[in-house]
Amino acid sequence: MSKGFAENRTDVTMSELVAEPRPKPAVPMKPLGISSNLLGYIGIDTIIEQMRKKTMKTGFDFNIMVVGQSGLGKSTLINTLFKSQVSRKSASWNREEKIPKTVEIKAIGHVIEEGGVKMKLTVIDTPGFGDQINNENCWEPIEKYINEQYEKFLKEEVNIARKKRIPDTRVHCCLYFISPTGHSLRPLDLEFMKHLSKVVNIVPIIAKADTMTLEEKMEFKQRVRKELEVNGIEFYPQKEFDEDLEDKTENDKIRQESMPFAVVGSDKEYQVNGKRVLGRKTPWGIIEVENLTHCEFALLRDFVIRTHLQDLKEVTHNIHYETYRARRLNDNGGLPRHLLHQISPPSRAWKNKARRR
Repeated sequence: MSKGFAENRTDVTMSELVAEPRPKPAVPMKPLGISSNLLGYIGIDTIIEQMRKKTMKTGFDFNIMVVGQSGLGKSTLINTLFKSQVSRKSASWNREEKIPKTVEIKAIGHVIEEGGVKMKLTVIDTPGFGDQINNENCWEPIEKYINEQYEKFLKEEVNIARKKRIPDTRVHCCLYFISPTGHSLRPLDLEFMKHLSKVVNIVPIIAKADTMTLEEKMEFKQRVRKELEVNGIEFYPQKEFDEDLEDKTENDKIRQESMPFAVVGSDKEYQVNGKRVLGRKTPWGIIEVENLTHCEFALLRDFVIRTHLQDLKEVTHNIHYETYRARRLNDNGGLPRHLLHQISPPSRAWKNKARRR
């Protein structure tokens, strides 16, 4: 009996030493209807679609200014650019209207919708610029208007109860019309671009390019580029704001080959080879506005609208506006001190660019 008892005792002891098997953890079931090859999908690629839908709902603003002497076709070119009657002349123009004694600023707003996307377009005209005998400092009203729009945006930005979406009246692009003299830029051209290039994106264009031969046009374009470079005048797109190699390569080609765009504007249609085209009728034929062998209007349209419109808005906000904003806040700018802490400083990269301005 003692032997049996010992054997039983040993069995009990061994059973106590052997650990009991642990239950396996429960594996969560796969969601019904999802195959195994979709388990790693996150959905980042839908962000673009989300942004597109939001933009289509809210729309966006684009404000373009035209500057140049009377008779250079500013209103016609803007109408041609947006294929709509959006200029001041077409909206309300009287042939007996006298040339203003000083530069006036007239803004006309329109809503353009295409493909479900709405754009609030504002065209700012500057009648009276360069039309006087004495044009000294005639750019000052234009510079004042541009800065007033920055000030208006800044005041909205620092309000305690500010709007969810601040109306943007800042000038995103300034088309500067150069007379097709074929010789050189006028002192007024150089002074205007020298002053205004620091506060707005200037795109120089040669107006009524059909008044020059092809050889005269190419020589004049090269002469204008050289004069701008010698006088240290920057125009859009500025070299220092090219953020990557792809942008730099594309913009270098535009700066060296296309700028300034030699254009012809017309809102009249003519029949050419069985097709309706925009053009100007002359005794020797039809000058087709959208034909690259006739003028560079198509290049200008693609540049301003199809490829660089968003960048024009970003440079306006991150460079020109930030430069104005930093200067106003450094001077306190008449703004209440208890509101200054609400405005966050610009990012270091953009701040460095703005400081160089």
